[in-house]
Amino acid sequence: MKDQETWLIVGLGNPGKEYDNTRHNCGFRAIDALADKLGCRIDKAKFQGLYGQCSYQDRKLLLLKPQTYMNLSGRSVLQLSAFFKIPPQQIIILFDDISLAPGMLRIRANGSAGGHNGIKSIIQELGSQDFPRVKIGVGAKPHPDYDLADWVLSTFSASEEQDLGPALKRAADAALSIITDGVPKTCNRFNGKA
Repeated sequence: MKDQETWLIVGLGNPGKEYDNTRHNCGFRAIDALADKLGCRIDKAKFQGLYGQCSYQDRKLLLLKPQTYMNLSGRSVLQLSAFFKIPPQQIIILFDDISLAPGMLRIRANGSAGGHNGIKSIIQELGSQDFPRVKIGVGAKPHPDYDLADWVLSTFSASEEQDLGPALKRAADAALSIITDGVPKTCNRFNGKA
């Protein structure tokens, strides 16, 4: 293994207090859970984001919260990954998924955006779909006519929050597992609900 292999872990969300506990900001919350676990402060403002640096099992980790708003997340990811020369395969994205119930996780090695604008932006900017991701369930729209933007910018019910808390910590653990054990093993351990 190379000296100090570098990984970038990105939590997606929207900046601003009004978005803090919305469904769309699960990525921010999961990256905060990871930062707490690692004792890492995400307090450097650069690359159109807030980021922090720490190490984990002889690897350098960069934790990033893009501050571009969701639909332009890729700009921040590209700037930081280009500066630190991190290939897409070593960029892990934590984000919300409406096709999964709250508390559910799904790990993927790569793939399309699946209708998620943050992921779409990252694929477009990196010119690659080959980055691992941890999808965090936030629940489906209550009925088909419900506006998607209104749904992802809504907050969780008390019972959903109970499922979400442990899932955010598991998402943080899953990101570290991808780094140390690879995606297939991580899928076996973390896909679904605890």
